[in-house]
Amino acid sequence: MTGFKTTAAALAMAAGISLGAQGALAQNKMELNMATPWAGGHWLDIGAKKYAENVEKMTEGRIKINVFPAGALGPALKVTETVQKGVADMGHSWPGYDWAVDRTGAIFSGWSAGPNPEEMMMWLYNGGGADLWKQWRKEKFDVVAFPCGVLETEFFMHSHKPIRTVEDMRGLKLRTSSSWAEIAPMLGASTVVLPGSEVFSALERKVVDAIEWGGPGSNLSEGFHKVAKYIIMPGLHAPSGAHDCVFNNAVWAKIGDKDKQLLELAGRLTVLDTYLGYAKSDLDAYKTIKATPGIEMIQVEPSLTAAVVKASNEWAEKQSASNAWFKKVYDNQKAFMATVKPMAEFRFAIGSR
Repeated sequence: MTGFKTTAAALAMAAGISLGAQGALAQNKMELNMATPWAGGHWLDIGAKKYAENVEKMTEGRIKINVFPAGALGPALKVTETVQKGVADMGHSWPGYDWAVDRTGAIFSGWSAGPNPEEMMMWLYNGGGADLWKQWRKEKFDVVAFPCGVLETEFFMHSHKPIRTVEDMRGLKLRTSSSWAEIAPMLGASTVVLPGSEVFSALERKVVDAIEWGGPGSNLSEGFHKVAKYIIMPGLHAPSGAHDCVFNNAVWAKIGDKDKQLLELAGRLTVLDTYLGYAKSDLDAYKTIKATPGIEMIQVEPSLTAAVVKASNEWAEKQSASNAWFKKVYDNQKAFMATVKPMAEFRFAIGSR
Protein backbone atom coordinates (compact mmCIF):
# COMPACT_ATOMS: atom_id res chain seq x y z
CA MET A 1 0.00 0.00 0.00
CA THR A 2 2.87 2.31 0.84
CA GLY A 3 4.43 1.55 -2.55
CA PHE A 4 1.17 2.42 -4.31
CA LYS A 5 0.90 5.73 -2.45
CA THR A 6 4.52 6.56 -3.27
CA THR A 7 3.99 5.73 -6.93
CA ALA A 8 0.75 7.72 -7.04
CA ALA A 9 2.45 10.70 -5.45
CA ALA A 10 5.30 10.46 -7.93
CA LEU A 11 2.88 10.30 -10.86
CA ALA A 12 0.96 13.29 -9.51
CA MET A 13 4.19 15.23 -9.16
CA ALA A 14 5.28 14.25 -12.69
CA ALA A 15 1.90 15.30 -14.03
CA GLY A 16 2.21 18.61 -12.25
CA ILE A 17 5.66 19.17 -13.72
CA SER A 18 4.38 18.21 -17.16
CA LEU A 19 1.42 20.57 -16.92
CA GLY A 20 3.68 23.28 -15.62
CA ALA A 21 6.06 22.81 -18.56
CA GLN A 22 3.17 22.92 -21.00
CA GLY A 23 1.96 26.10 -19.38
CA ALA A 24 5.41 27.63 -19.72
CA LEU A 25 5.55 26.61 -23.38
CA ALA A 26 2.16 28.14 -23.97
CA GLN A 27 3.35 31.38 -22.40
CA ASN A 28 6.49 31.33 -24.57
CA LYS A 29 4.66 30.98 -27.85
CA MET A 30 5.60 33.65 -30.36
CA GLU A 31 4.20 34.96 -33.61
CA LEU A 32 6.73 36.63 -35.86
CA ASN A 33 5.92 38.81 -38.85
CA MET A 34 8.23 38.15 -41.81
CA ALA A 35 8.89 40.79 -44.46
CA THR A 36 9.89 39.58 -47.93
CA PRO A 37 10.82 41.15 -51.27
CA TRP A 38 8.68 38.62 -53.16
CA ALA A 39 5.32 39.57 -54.65
CA GLY A 40 4.45 35.89 -55.04
CA GLY A 41 5.43 32.71 -56.82
CA HIS A 42 8.56 30.59 -56.75
CA TRP A 43 10.74 32.26 -54.11
CA LEU A 44 7.83 33.16 -51.83
CA ASP A 45 6.11 29.76 -51.96
CA ILE A 46 9.10 27.40 -52.04
CA GLY A 47 11.45 29.63 -50.04
CA ALA A 48 9.93 31.92 -47.41
CA LYS A 49 6.79 29.91 -46.73
CA LYS A 50 8.74 26.66 -46.53
CA TYR A 51 10.98 28.13 -43.85
CA ALA A 52 7.93 29.23 -41.86
CA GLU A 53 6.42 25.76 -42.19
CA ASN A 54 9.65 24.08 -41.04
CA VAL A 55 9.95 26.39 -38.02
CA GLU A 56 6.41 25.72 -36.86
CA LYS A 57 6.94 21.95 -37.10
CA MET A 58 10.36 21.91 -35.47
CA THR A 59 9.31 24.13 -32.55
CA GLU A 60 6.08 22.13 -32.13
CA GLY A 61 4.04 25.26 -32.68
CA ARG A 62 5.90 27.50 -30.22
CA ILE A 63 6.96 29.81 -33.04
CA LYS A 64 4.60 30.75 -35.84
CA ILE A 65 5.80 32.93 -38.70
CA ASN A 66 3.37 35.08 -40.68
CA VAL A 67 4.80 35.55 -44.18
CA PHE A 68 4.00 38.86 -45.88
CA PRO A 69 4.50 39.62 -49.60
CA ALA A 70 6.62 42.47 -50.94
CA GLY A 71 5.69 45.93 -49.71
CA ALA A 72 3.31 44.83 -46.96
CA LEU A 73 5.69 45.64 -44.10
CA GLY A 74 8.12 47.99 -45.81
CA PRO A 75 9.86 48.72 -49.13
CA ALA A 76 10.32 45.52 -51.13
CA LEU A 77 14.05 45.97 -51.66
CA LYS A 78 14.80 47.13 -48.10
CA VAL A 79 13.85 44.07 -46.09
CA THR A 80 17.03 44.15 -44.00
CA GLU A 81 16.44 47.79 -43.05
CA THR A 82 12.78 47.07 -42.23
CA VAL A 83 13.88 44.31 -39.85
CA GLN A 84 16.75 46.28 -38.33
CA LYS A 85 14.36 49.13 -37.47
CA GLY A 86 11.86 46.73 -35.89
CA VAL A 87 9.05 47.36 -38.37
CA ALA A 88 9.15 43.61 -39.07
CA ASP A 89 10.28 40.93 -36.61
CA MET A 90 12.23 39.12 -39.29
CA GLY A 91 12.70 38.91 -43.02
CA HIS A 92 13.42 36.53 -45.87
CA SER A 93 15.78 38.25 -48.28
CA TRP A 94 18.61 38.16 -50.80
CA PRO A 95 21.90 39.84 -49.81
CA GLY A 96 22.22 41.29 -53.30
CA TYR A 97 19.47 43.76 -52.42
CA ASP A 98 21.83 45.28 -49.83
CA TRP A 99 24.36 45.92 -52.57
CA ALA A 100 24.37 49.67 -52.03
CA VAL A 101 25.35 49.25 -48.37
CA ASP A 102 28.10 46.70 -48.89
CA ARG A 103 29.18 44.90 -52.05
CA THR A 104 30.15 41.84 -50.02
CA GLY A 105 26.51 40.83 -50.41
CA ALA A 106 27.29 39.84 -54.01
CA ILE A 107 29.49 36.95 -52.88
CA PHE A 108 26.73 35.51 -50.70
CA SER A 109 23.86 36.22 -53.08
CA GLY A 110 25.50 34.59 -56.08
CA TRP A 111 27.86 36.09 -58.63
CA SER A 112 29.51 35.35 -61.95
CA ALA A 113 32.64 33.63 -60.60
CA GLY A 114 30.79 31.97 -57.76
CA PRO A 115 29.71 28.41 -56.95
CA ASN A 116 26.90 26.34 -58.43
CA PRO A 117 24.12 25.17 -56.06
CA GLU A 118 26.00 22.07 -54.83
CA GLU A 119 29.23 24.01 -54.36
CA MET A 120 27.32 26.78 -52.59
CA MET A 121 25.95 24.36 -50.00
CA MET A 122 29.38 22.82 -49.48
CA TRP A 123 30.98 26.24 -49.06
CA LEU A 124 28.32 27.38 -46.58
CA TYR A 125 28.54 24.33 -44.33
CA ASN A 126 31.98 22.81 -45.02
CA GLY A 127 33.96 25.90 -45.93
CA GLY A 128 32.89 28.41 -43.29
CA GLY A 129 30.61 30.46 -45.52
CA ALA A 130 27.62 30.37 -43.16
CA ASP A 131 29.72 31.54 -40.20
CA LEU A 132 31.13 34.44 -42.21
CA TRP A 133 27.58 35.30 -43.30
CA LYS A 134 26.39 35.61 -39.69
CA GLN A 135 29.39 37.75 -38.70
CA TRP A 136 29.01 40.02 -41.74
CA ARG A 137 25.29 40.60 -41.19
CA LYS A 138 25.87 41.36 -37.50
CA GLU A 139 28.73 43.79 -38.05
CA LYS A 140 27.46 45.60 -41.14
CA PHE A 141 23.68 45.55 -40.58
CA ASP A 142 23.19 44.88 -36.84
CA VAL A 143 20.84 41.93 -37.41
CA VAL A 144 20.97 38.20 -36.73
CA ALA A 145 21.00 36.22 -39.97
CA PHE A 146 21.81 32.84 -41.47
CA PRO A 147 21.27 31.08 -44.81
CA CYS A 148 17.80 29.63 -45.35
CA GLY A 149 17.69 28.84 -49.06
CA VAL A 150 19.96 28.00 -51.98
CA LEU A 151 19.13 29.32 -55.44
CA GLU A 152 19.12 27.61 -58.80
CA THR A 153 21.35 28.46 -61.74
CA GLU A 154 19.55 31.15 -63.71
CA PHE A 155 18.98 31.60 -67.41
CA PHE A 156 21.74 33.89 -68.68
CA MET A 157 19.25 36.03 -70.60
CA HIS A 158 15.92 36.33 -72.31
CA SER A 159 17.00 38.29 -75.36
CA HIS A 160 15.89 39.86 -78.62
CA LYS A 161 19.40 39.19 -79.94
CA PRO A 162 21.37 35.92 -80.15
CA ILE A 163 24.31 35.94 -77.72
CA ARG A 164 27.12 33.38 -78.08
CA THR A 165 30.44 35.23 -77.85
CA VAL A 166 32.11 38.24 -76.25
CA GLU A 167 31.61 40.08 -79.53
CA ASP A 168 27.85 39.59 -79.18
CA MET A 169 27.93 41.27 -75.76
CA ARG A 170 29.27 44.53 -77.16
CA GLY A 171 26.60 47.20 -77.30
CA LEU A 172 23.96 44.96 -75.72
CA LYS A 173 21.50 46.88 -73.53
CA LEU A 174 20.90 44.57 -70.58
CA ARG A 175 18.64 44.75 -67.53
CA THR A 176 20.40 43.26 -64.53
CA SER A 177 21.32 43.93 -60.88
CA SER A 178 23.99 43.48 -58.21
CA SER A 179 27.59 42.75 -59.26
CA TRP A 180 26.68 41.82 -62.84
CA ALA A 181 25.59 45.43 -63.40
CA GLU A 182 29.26 46.39 -63.02
CA ILE A 183 30.90 43.30 -64.54
CA ALA A 184 28.88 43.04 -67.77
CA PRO A 185 30.08 46.50 -68.94
CA MET A 186 33.64 45.12 -68.73
CA LEU A 187 32.56 42.87 -71.61
CA GLY A 188 31.01 45.68 -73.61
CA ALA A 189 27.39 45.58 -72.47
CA SER A 190 25.37 48.58 -71.31
CA THR A 191 23.47 47.74 -68.13
CA VAL A 192 20.20 49.09 -66.77
CA VAL A 193 18.93 48.43 -63.23
CA LEU A 194 15.13 48.22 -63.09
CA PRO A 195 12.74 47.10 -60.33
CA GLY A 196 11.05 43.76 -60.87
CA SER A 197 7.71 45.36 -61.69
CA GLU A 198 9.21 47.02 -64.79
CA VAL A 199 11.26 44.15 -66.22
CA PHE A 200 8.60 42.49 -68.39
CA SER A 201 7.40 45.72 -69.98
CA ALA A 202 10.98 46.83 -70.69
CA LEU A 203 11.66 43.57 -72.53
CA GLU A 204 8.31 43.56 -74.31
CA ARG A 205 8.69 47.16 -75.54
CA LYS A 206 12.37 46.59 -76.40
CA VAL A 207 13.51 49.31 -74.04
CA VAL A 208 16.30 46.79 -73.39
CA ASP A 209 17.74 44.11 -75.67
CA ALA A 210 17.85 41.48 -72.96
CA ILE A 211 17.07 40.82 -69.31
CA GLU A 212 18.16 38.41 -66.61
CA TRP A 213 15.83 37.42 -63.79
CA GLY A 214 15.93 33.86 -62.49
CA GLY A 215 15.79 30.22 -63.49
CA PRO A 216 13.08 28.52 -65.56
CA GLY A 217 10.75 28.04 -62.59
CA SER A 218 10.57 31.72 -61.71
CA ASN A 219 10.76 32.99 -65.29
CA LEU A 220 7.93 30.87 -66.68
CA SER A 221 5.31 32.69 -64.62
CA GLU A 222 6.78 36.06 -65.66
CA GLY A 223 6.20 35.20 -69.33
CA PHE A 224 9.52 36.52 -70.66
CA HIS A 225 9.67 33.68 -73.21
CA LYS A 226 6.50 35.03 -74.81
CA VAL A 227 8.05 38.36 -75.80
CA ALA A 228 11.71 37.56 -76.59
CA LYS A 229 12.82 34.89 -79.06
CA TYR A 230 16.18 33.86 -77.61
CA ILE A 231 16.99 32.18 -74.31
CA ILE A 232 20.71 32.25 -73.56
CA MET A 233 22.28 29.59 -71.32
CA PRO A 234 23.84 28.74 -68.91
CA GLY A 235 23.55 31.44 -66.26
CA LEU A 236 27.13 32.70 -66.31
CA HIS A 237 26.16 35.72 -64.20
CA ALA A 238 24.48 33.63 -61.47
CA PRO A 239 25.54 29.95 -61.23
CA SER A 240 23.78 29.89 -57.86
CA GLY A 241 22.96 32.11 -54.92
CA ALA A 242 21.39 32.01 -51.49
CA HIS A 243 18.66 33.62 -49.42
CA ASP A 244 18.92 34.46 -45.76
CA CYS A 245 16.54 34.75 -42.85
CA VAL A 246 17.16 37.98 -40.96
CA PHE A 247 16.01 38.67 -37.37
CA ASN A 248 15.69 41.88 -35.40
CA ASN A 249 18.11 41.83 -32.45
CA ALA A 250 15.48 42.60 -29.79
CA VAL A 251 13.19 39.90 -31.15
CA TRP A 252 16.03 37.36 -31.26
CA ALA A 253 16.91 38.12 -27.63
CA LYS A 254 13.40 37.07 -26.53
CA ILE A 255 13.73 33.61 -28.08
CA GLY A 256 14.92 30.74 -25.89
CA ASP A 257 18.28 29.10 -26.59
CA LYS A 258 16.73 25.82 -27.73
CA ASP A 259 14.42 27.58 -30.17
CA LYS A 260 17.28 29.70 -31.48
CA GLN A 261 19.07 26.48 -32.37
CA LEU A 262 15.93 25.13 -34.00
CA LEU A 263 15.48 28.31 -36.04
CA GLU A 264 18.99 27.89 -37.44
CA LEU A 265 18.44 24.17 -38.07
CA ALA A 266 15.23 25.05 -39.88
CA GLY A 267 17.31 27.34 -42.08
CA ARG A 268 19.64 24.49 -42.92
CA LEU A 269 16.71 22.19 -43.67
CA THR A 270 15.16 24.85 -45.90
CA VAL A 271 18.42 25.10 -47.83
CA LEU A 272 17.90 21.44 -48.77
CA ASP A 273 14.18 21.93 -49.37
CA THR A 274 14.79 24.85 -51.71
CA TYR A 275 17.54 23.02 -53.59
CA LEU A 276 15.15 20.16 -54.29
CA GLY A 277 12.08 22.35 -54.76
CA TYR A 278 13.67 24.77 -57.22
CA ALA A 279 15.19 21.86 -59.16
CA LYS A 280 11.79 20.27 -59.66
CA SER A 281 10.16 23.59 -60.51
CA ASP A 282 12.93 24.42 -63.00
CA LEU A 283 12.78 21.06 -64.77
CA ASP A 284 9.01 21.23 -65.17
CA ALA A 285 9.14 24.84 -66.38
CA TYR A 286 12.06 24.23 -68.74
CA LYS A 287 10.09 21.60 -70.65
CA THR A 288 7.21 24.04 -71.07
CA ILE A 289 9.42 26.94 -72.15
CA LYS A 290 11.45 24.82 -74.57
CA ALA A 291 8.26 23.59 -76.24
CA THR A 292 7.05 27.15 -76.91
CA PRO A 293 6.83 27.78 -80.69
CA GLY A 294 9.40 30.26 -81.99
CA ILE A 295 11.78 30.00 -79.04
CA GLU A 296 15.47 29.40 -79.75
CA MET A 297 17.69 28.08 -76.95
CA ILE A 298 21.35 29.11 -77.26
CA GLN A 299 24.40 27.76 -75.41
CA VAL A 300 27.20 30.31 -75.15
CA GLU A 301 30.68 29.58 -76.48
CA PRO A 302 33.37 28.47 -73.98
CA SER A 303 35.31 31.63 -74.84
CA LEU A 304 32.52 33.78 -73.38
CA THR A 305 32.45 31.69 -70.21
CA ALA A 306 36.20 32.17 -69.79
CA ALA A 307 35.91 35.91 -70.41
CA VAL A 308 33.15 36.24 -67.80
CA VAL A 309 35.19 34.44 -65.14
CA LYS A 310 38.29 36.54 -65.92
CA ALA A 311 36.39 39.84 -65.77
CA SER A 312 34.58 38.76 -62.60
CA ASN A 313 37.78 37.97 -60.71
CA GLU A 314 39.33 41.25 -61.86
CA TRP A 315 36.28 43.07 -60.50
CA ALA A 316 36.50 41.15 -57.22
CA GLU A 317 40.19 41.94 -56.78
CA LYS A 318 39.39 45.62 -57.21
CA GLN A 319 36.63 45.43 -54.56
CA SER A 320 38.97 43.57 -52.21
CA ALA A 321 41.49 46.39 -52.32
CA SER A 322 39.11 48.79 -50.57
CA ASN A 323 36.67 46.55 -48.65
CA ALA A 324 38.03 44.35 -45.87
CA TRP A 325 34.84 42.31 -45.53
CA PHE A 326 34.65 41.71 -49.27
CA LYS A 327 38.26 40.51 -49.32
CA LYS A 328 37.70 38.20 -46.35
CA VAL A 329 34.65 36.49 -47.89
CA TYR A 330 35.98 36.47 -51.47
CA ASP A 331 39.32 34.93 -50.43
CA ASN A 332 37.55 32.30 -48.34
CA GLN A 333 35.15 31.32 -51.12
CA LYS A 334 37.85 31.32 -53.80
CA ALA A 335 40.12 29.09 -51.70
CA PHE A 336 37.27 26.68 -51.00
CA MET A 337 36.30 26.50 -54.69
CA ALA A 338 39.86 25.40 -55.49
CA THR A 339 39.55 22.47 -53.06
CA VAL A 340 36.44 21.03 -54.75
CA LYS A 341 37.82 21.00 -58.32
CA PRO A 342 38.90 17.32 -58.09
CA MET A 343 35.23 16.33 -57.71
CA ALA A 344 34.83 16.90 -61.46
CA GLU A 345 37.28 14.03 -62.00
CA PHE A 346 35.34 11.34 -60.13
CA ARG A 347 31.70 12.47 -60.14
CA PHE A 348 29.15 12.59 -62.92
CA ALA A 349 27.73 16.01 -63.77
CA ILE A 350 23.99 16.25 -63.10
CA GLY A 351 22.06 14.96 -66.10
CA SER A 352 25.18 13.67 -67.88
CA ARG A 353 24.09 10.01 -68.08
